[in-house]
Amino acid sequence: MAGRLVLVVVLLALLAPPVPADASAMPEAPNCPIYPADDVWHSNIQQMPVNPMSATWITNMGGPGRLLHPDFGGPYGYQLQVVDGATPTTRVAFDYAAESDDVPYPFTASTPIEPASDGHAFMLNRESCLLYELFAASWNGGSPTAGSGAVFDLKRHDLRPSGWTSADAAGLPIWPGVLRYDEVARGLVDHAIRFTAQRTDRSFVWPARHQAGAASDASLPPMGARFRLRADFPFDGFGPQTQVVLMAMQRYGLILADNGSNWFFQGSVDPRWSDQLISELKRVPAGAFEAVDASSLMLDPNSGRVPAAATNQGLLAGWHSTWQQQSPYLVMSPGQVAGFWIRFSNSGTETWQRGIWGKQANLGLNGDDKLPYRLGMAADWLWDDRIATTTAPTVAPGEIAEFRFNVRAPAIPGTYRLNLRPVIDGTVWMEDQGVFWLIVVR
Repeated sequence: MAGRLVLVVVLLALLAPPVPADASAMPEAPNCPIYPADDVWHSNIQQMPVNPMSATWITNMGGPGRLLHPDFGGPYGYQLQVVDGATPTTRVAFDYAAESDDVPYPFTASTPIEPASDGHAFMLNRESCLLYELFAASWNGGSPTAGSGAVFDLKRHDLRPSGWTSADAAGLPIWPGVLRYDEVARGLVDHAIRFTAQRTDRSFVWPARHQAGAASDASLPPMGARFRLRADFPFDGFGPQTQVVLMAMQRYGLILADNGSNWFFQGSVDPRWSDQLISELKRVPAGAFEAVDASSLMLDPNSGRVPAAATNQGLLAGWHSTWQQQSPYLVMSPGQVAGFWIRFSNSGTETWQRGIWGKQANLGLNGDDKLPYRLGMAADWLWDDRIATTTAPTVAPGEIAEFRFNVRAPAIPGTYRLNLRPVIDGTVWMEDQGVFWLIVVR
């Protein structure tokens, strides 16, 4: 070995509300957000009230002891074909033509089709940012057919007409709710995750547009029902990548989108999924979840846009913060100094004022654990456990504050954790925090 160290900073952010849409864009289509930041797919549901039917629905979805099942890994999962304006298009004959978008689809002989019975096909035009989805797709020797088809403009909030299906029983797009390796690897999944239940009610709730229920039975969950991982679920014993997924399940939750095996959730086809991640996700019980009432997020029944309050979940009396976003991940050489930024919104009723004792919000480090600092990571920090103050002179309730600071890569191999959250001059530590995993690899 050449003795060179590389520091990979894996950023994991706790309690994060919607982040800017470009965070959800894929490397293959960087100009296409997977819906805008203020879309329901990116809305934070941690402060939403528990749905009174929560326990009943979970009981009828296999019971609290039922374990999650990641329906991907190895050759399994959903596969997206990224196309452009030069890709040939063709008309598709639909079984459910009355509820399908009758437009030319960039569906070709080379388009991947899910080998399972649903036969889904997904195509994204990287130029127009139109997402095309097909159910029960068949190339059929150049005369393509499908059960249904839907087109979604990923730069807009438009929903399907009420009562219309899509390539999914809930009438929702599928790909925005699919877990992707690139987002897990970067340390941030910023959207709700699609999942299935065996039996559903013959109803749907916003943002779903369609039902395919087994019975008119309120004890069964409706399409569009949203579940979150409870805040008290312990992350100890789970690897960093698994914790990224668990955090998304706490912040953005799961959306019931189709009939299928209970608590199966979908991911992309990617050989890089680790056996550890898959096996650890299978340890999470359904009883660790609760259904929420997210109806207050709806501004328009025909739109997926959510109000600004979905970012802060309302203001709380006193000093409070809500994590918003942080800088891209760093790859650093030993001793290198590089800049970070992290953004919190002021979700309390008190104004943060830089330079005024008792009102100045600094970014606190690790509580009483100063080990990372003592290993030589400090660079232009304020003092031992306060590494930055706000860049703006004042941050009013509801506004977003940015903290900028520098970090120096340590020279000792290992895995380090930085817990960062605003603190008012060492007297009031706010409850929200961003978590950074720093991995030094020889």
